[in-house]
Amino acid sequence: MKPRVLVVDDKESLRSLLVRLLEPTFETTTAATGEEALDLLRTATFDVMVSDIRMPGIDGLELLRRAKGIDPDLEVLLMTAYASVQSAIEAIREGAFDYLPKPFDADDAVLKVTRAAERRSLKNQTKRLLGMLEEHTFSDIIGRSAPMAKVFSLIDKAARRDLTVLLSGPTGTGKELAARAIHLRSAARAEAFVAVNCGAIPADLLESELFGHVKGAFSGATGDKRGLFEEAHRGTLFLDEIGELPLPLQVKLNRALQERELRRVGDTKTRPLTARIIAASNRDLPTLVKAQTFREDLYYRLAVFPIAMPALNERLEDVTLLAHHFLTRARARMGNGPEGFRPDALRALLSYPWPGNVRELENAVERAAAIAEGPLVTRDDLPEDVLRLTLDKKKRLLSGAALSKRPWREAVELVERKVARAYFKALLESTRGNVSEAAERAGLARESLHRLLRKHGVSPDRYRRS
Repeated sequence: MKPRVLVVDDKESLRSLLVRLLEPTFETTTAATGEEALDLLRTATFDVMVSDIRMPGIDGLELLRRAKGIDPDLEVLLMTAYASVQSAIEAIREGAFDYLPKPFDADDAVLKVTRAAERRSLKNQTKRLLGMLEEHTFSDIIGRSAPMAKVFSLIDKAARRDLTVLLSGPTGTGKELAARAIHLRSAARAEAFVAVNCGAIPADLLESELFGHVKGAFSGATGDKRGLFEEAHRGTLFLDEIGELPLPLQVKLNRALQERELRRVGDTKTRPLTARIIAASNRDLPTLVKAQTFREDLYYRLAVFPIAMPALNERLEDVTLLAHHFLTRARARMGNGPEGFRPDALRALLSYPWPGNVRELENAVERAAAIAEGPLVTRDDLPEDVLRLTLDKKKRLLSGAALSKRPWREAVELVERKVARAYFKALLESTRGNVSEAAERAGLARESLHRLLRKHGVSPDRYRRS
């Protein structure tokens, strides 16, 4: 695809000349005035703009400034009949790539436009590479599923906007990691990130902890103290478990967010609130609003930019990726340990609903890494809770909605295992645990049946009756 060049000049003869020179290499568009050029820049993307510096209405320098406001990466060449060091310096100071003295040399003009287009191309390539790098550096947030791709996209958008963010989702889904990722990708990345769990601090101390206090505000206040809002000055304050905030403090927080100012306990003067607020809750705040335990006005003030963190059972395709990530980290911490998982261990991990989400998976993998004796984690190395599935959980895992989130072969294998296990249980129940009779009914050799029973974890002893 040819680079796109916008030629701007009030003289039709000069526009036609430039088009003839550039058309073999570039896709060219022309404009007779600065106003017309700006309209084109607002509706289309160009790589290079070549403009006369002296035009009626909007001149070349003003057009340069406004064009850079529309597309900061646009490369601009300004033409001037008054070629001088001063005009060149002024144009380049304003962001021009270079300038063309009039009358210009045809070869020199094409060469400069070519170099400008190459620079624009390099900028685009750099942006793409940085985008790819950012896509894979979300701190410890790991995931390649569609739900996580949506979360990553929202994190990027939230980071570019100075808005209050509300993170929701069950415990263990990575809400604090998401908050840190937003902070580290924002313009305030060099400032403080301050996290506080609103449910972990006694209610009578929480106001002072958040807003600070002045000397003598209450018994024991022997001096002035900065609160966490001030500690996060120009950075980010992460209010975790915001649903646990007492109602009186909800009122004060709502006012602070509304007025963008705060008052220390016992103080009469206010201070500006400069921190960005990111709140999180594992509880359903709209339900709390209906129950009148959470203020509706505060909820809407917090939920300016909501991000819902998916539960792990909503993104089961990430389990294998996460498990290997946690295993690698555990191995590095221990200095040795298993390097991977046996297929039966991975199947067990994929068959568990993970009510504790990513945090529970991390703990399960770390435990398995600590007790595993071989180079691979086996099914027996996993916690009992992971292996002991109730029938209800299995039914949920085998529902059409859950199966549709899995790859085809994996879904078929899961259903086949379920059917086989149910078949062998019913077979042994009907033969009272008699393996020879069961093998005859199934049309299998006795040893083949024993092998299949071991594979599917079915013991004949459970069905033998005296």
